[in-house]
Amino acid sequence: MTDMPSLLRRLQKGGIAVPPHVKKAMLEVDIADFTDYDIEPFFADRPIPFLETDEGGIKTISAPHMIATLLHHLELQKGQEVVVLGAKGGYIAALIAVIVGESGRVRLLDPSPIAVEHVQFRLTHWPTVESRVLEAVEVAPVAFPGELNRVLVTGQVRDLPVWLSSRVVDGGFALAPLGNTAGQHLMKVERQGDEMFSTDLGPVSFGPIDVKDSETGPMNPIELADLLELTIETCEELDMVDEDEAIALRDLIVELRQLPADLPPPGEGGIPMSEHPMVRLMWDASPSFLRLWPMLQLMLHPNLAQPGAVDWNEDDEDDGYRE
Repeated sequence: MTDMPSLLRRLQKGGIAVPPHVKKAMLEVDIADFTDYDIEPFFADRPIPFLETDEGGIKTISAPHMIATLLHHLELQKGQEVVVLGAKGGYIAALIAVIVGESGRVRLLDPSPIAVEHVQFRLTHWPTVESRVLEAVEVAPVAFPGELNRVLVTGQVRDLPVWLSSRVVDGGFALAPLGNTAGQHLMKVERQGDEMFSTDLGPVSFGPIDVKDSETGPMNPIELADLLELTIETCEELDMVDEDEAIALRDLIVELRQLPADLPPPGEGGIPMSEHPMVRLMWDASPSFLRLWPMLQLMLHPNLAQPGAVDWNEDDEDDGYRE
């Protein structure tokens, strides 16, 4: 089944806002133009890959319900210029280009050359979309417009890059999944005069912007700290952790984040496993840490909702790619 009208009806029935201009764009742009992978899961409201590296990194096009949500909250109009940070196969950029029209412009940025190469090939016939490689998410691109009205960040970031937030004009805003690698909140960060105000639009689960950060490998201390932090928050909400355990785990999180940024992962760099600083910290905290392993394992394999799936209801959960 590859029926976009049916998918959009299911999304709306599932409570997802799909404004007329978003619906029109999603009916007009063919998802098959932006990936060589099987598109069938997309019509079951699941993310689909568009790029996979030799090292195991995978980049996806977000599930339709998330795409509709992002476009709804962007409050797009004809003639606007929009910056998109994160490739998403070029599909979201194409949808935005349809909405803002020929008088508008879409500037797509991504730190991965292979992701930008993919986008440039797929958007050959989209003259209002410009794509380029970033040196890094935190580094401002050279010769880039000084004022930004609408910005969409399509991957996990802890905070908006300063070069980006500082250029948002009065009344403009950025939409971004802000948080750690274990989970984020979709935030609307709007400038009003000299101040920036944030609106929380709900929890989300996005992968990193750079495909290199999605490549498989040993968990580093920062990733483990993020996961432990989310575990504590969840356990506290469910009243599953006592005060002493929470204090011990928070102390562990602080110590993990203080480890050197260039520390080799456990099992690498010539450091015996038993002497690795990350392993030692975990071992010392084990009386509090081990009891929460079942919850931690659940956090490692999040279940993603699919309100646009054929048989989805509020109680359904299913494994899927991160957005």
